[in-house]
Amino acid sequence: MAEGTDDSENGDRDKSDEAALSARLGSLDQRLSEIRGSRQLRTDQTAHESGNGAARASAMARGFQLSSELIAGVVVGGVIGWGIDHWLSTSPWGLIVFFLLGFVAGVVNVVRSAGVARGRH
Repeated sequence: MAEGTDDSENGDRDKSDEAALSARLGSLDQRLSEIRGSRQLRTDQTAHESGNGAARASAMARGFQLSSELIAGVVVGGVIGWGIDHWLSTSPWGLIVFFLLGFVAGVVNVVRSAGVARGRH
């Protein structure tokens, strides 16, 4: 009978250990679920922010393109005007006229590149 009582004590102890382990496993599962949820939120926010970063980079590239077209028009007009003034000795007039023409050409290129004005067919 002593053996029978030992088995029942071990059985009760195993059941209590199993219940304690089951409770710990449930607690661990709950904590892991909370951590995974918080990581998922951070991942979603990071993906959303990177999308904004890509959009910002694209907009910045577009802005640099449009500003360089405007600056190029003004610079080319100024250089042509300076060349004509130097060649024909018409001191500031060639520079002034072609500088303004370069500015107008730059604005037209920016408007055309930005898609504001449609080309006439």
